[in-house]
Amino acid sequence: MAAHSPSLDADAADERVAQGNARLLRSVTGMWCTSCALAIEHRLGRLPGVSRAGVDYLSATLLVEGTPAAVAPERVAAVLGRLGYRLRELESAPDARQRLDSESRALAGRLLAAAVFGMWTMLASLLIYAGALPEPRLERVLAWVSGAFALPVVTLAAWPFYRAAWRTLRAGRPGMDALVSLGVIGALAVSLWLLWRGSAEVYFDTAVMLVVLLLAGRWVETLARYRGLRALEGLAPLPAQACRLDTRGEEAWVPVADVAVGERLRVASGETLALDGELLDASARLDLALLTGESRPRTLTRGARLSAGCRNLGVPFTLRVTAEVGERRLDGLYRQVQALQAGKGELRRLAERFAAWLSPAAVALALVTLAALLLAGVAPEEAAVRALSVLVVACPCAVGLAVPIASLAGTTRALEAGVVFRDPAALELAGQVRAVAFDKTGTLTRGTLRLAALRPAPGVAEHDLLALAARAEWGSEHPLGLAIRAAAAEAGIDPGQAPAGLVEHPGQGREARDADGTRLCIGAPDWLAERGAAPAQGEAVPPWASEVALARNGQWLGTLWLEDAPHPSAPATLAALGRRGLALALLSGDRPALVRRLGRRLGLAPGACYGGRSPEAKRYLVAALPSPTLYVGDGINDAPALAAATVGVATAQASAAARDAAAIQLLGQGVQGVASAITIARATRRVMRQNLTLSALYNALALGLAAWMVIPPQVAVLAMLASSLSVVANAARLGVGGTGLGREGHHA
Repeated sequence: MAAHSPSLDADAADERVAQGNARLLRSVTGMWCTSCALAIEHRLGRLPGVSRAGVDYLSATLLVEGTPAAVAPERVAAVLGRLGYRLRELESAPDARQRLDSESRALAGRLLAAAVFGMWTMLASLLIYAGALPEPRLERVLAWVSGAFALPVVTLAAWPFYRAAWRTLRAGRPGMDALVSLGVIGALAVSLWLLWRGSAEVYFDTAVMLVVLLLAGRWVETLARYRGLRALEGLAPLPAQACRLDTRGEEAWVPVADVAVGERLRVASGETLALDGELLDASARLDLALLTGESRPRTLTRGARLSAGCRNLGVPFTLRVTAEVGERRLDGLYRQVQALQAGKGELRRLAERFAAWLSPAAVALALVTLAALLLAGVAPEEAAVRALSVLVVACPCAVGLAVPIASLAGTTRALEAGVVFRDPAALELAGQVRAVAFDKTGTLTRGTLRLAALRPAPGVAEHDLLALAARAEWGSEHPLGLAIRAAAAEAGIDPGQAPAGLVEHPGQGREARDADGTRLCIGAPDWLAERGAAPAQGEAVPPWASEVALARNGQWLGTLWLEDAPHPSAPATLAALGRRGLALALLSGDRPALVRRLGRRLGLAPGACYGGRSPEAKRYLVAALPSPTLYVGDGINDAPALAAATVGVATAQASAAARDAAAIQLLGQGVQGVASAITIARATRRVMRQNLTLSALYNALALGLAAWMVIPPQVAVLAMLASSLSVVANAARLGVGGTGLGREGHHA
């Protein structure tokens, strides 16, 4: 029998201590660009006891791992405070929207002011360059006017660039903002120097263009961040209030945040669950489309674990809260996506190493250019202008955005397709897999099994066999357990109160102990036989059925036969994966004959179907497949194989252990999300590499040209902006159907 799981998602906290390591996941305010994120990473990464630090500017998320003392929130907050940033609790989707709204309004105000004043600077410069004025004296006057209108732009509008430059300098990791500030200040210095020498050929317009166009670029980034936020918000569209029952059974509507673990809630017909909990009534009929994409309602019985986001389609029922706001399963998914953005994949680390040396290299090249031109006898004015062009053209905006913007676009596209990437490496590795292995029950099959037949032992009534089996399956999340409890509910059987103790045996079965010492064991017949409860010889098991045996106090009570059918999406998904040249395998703890029969229906060769495999055997089989490998499972017995695979995928109804071991979580019903994940990962990795190539080629060519030939600073500004917009536009292809994927039906 496949495994069960009695618990909810274990990734419920943003801080954890395991094997001496702690993890801190928080939000950071005060960042202005990717340089700020890299500076924070650099400063935190040098702290004693910190093993890993990651910051994502696009989602304002910080992830730090290390010793508990090193990642203590007060210590990290103090370090950030000295740099000018602020640490805060991990923001929810509404908080993120409010922050982005505030940032957008401030950005719009600066951009508007820069455009209004900069327009007059540009007009004055245009008149000077066109020679439209009758005498040089008027040109010099107009040059001073140009500088006067540029003053609000290079002071108020450009202030965030200077502030970020100072902060990154203090952190020992100057980046884009330092170059921008040097470019603006350099353009002003060259212009004032030329005015002092009596020349009207000033470059105030260069400084203005640099500020205005960079602010416009930030506006485009904000739009991309909004799109990612909308996808994240879709993970948790939950009610803000719930109906709480007090000790006397009286109802009161209260904010969800005020409900504590252990309190009871009344869920009305048609209402969406606001919190995770345990069902207290005999049964409930629920719509799970938000969580699993399953279009058919499901009947759950007393003791079942319910997740926020389910909708009650039956009569009102009562649940006991098991997870507060912030600890729900959907909250965990939200944190996982944020942690993904703060993590670093191979390509992102490569881009950041490139950006790390680009800024100092550009400054050094500008100084070398200035010195070389002066030694070659070039006029100081021309030498200064060419050095200024080197500074401006080398701005590493494109390098800093190349991978994060593609990662955000790919993650957003995946969320819309019902796929959650929990690990940044998975987003890059999933597109490189050579082999895909699947569990059977609940993965390639519907998972909503039906009780087909009962074979009780002599002297045991079918009613009693089903009642005891449902009691042994109390709270089980496995498809077999769900099917047995659903059959008991349809027969009007009440399983009573929860057993005194439950013990899981992954891949084999489970034990339920009552307070009076009664011990129920339910699971694979071979497992029960090993425990001294050998079933009586009798009718052979039908080839289409899964067999579950039940014993009480070591005595066999009977066998239950359950049937399942392949999920409608499975044949097409496996055929599509096979056409891509991927090696496919079906691994299951079920009977080999049943596994091979299902494999034939799905188009798999008999040699690719492995039945009767223990969790350890599944792990060894996955390790033997061509690497990189991807494994798809849903139970505790799949956790070793999920961990052994290069990329593990947990299905929508997976147990907590499987979700913890997997790097990808499917939200949609069926396995078509596997094909979507691979396709999106391939497209995202391709765009990442394209963006890195574009930005690297741009900087190599632009720096060389600016150093060896005359490039007006205005042209350098436009080239720098074009490079940034090119990577943003290329990443945007992931969000407009560039992957060729459609939605998966209902999902969060």
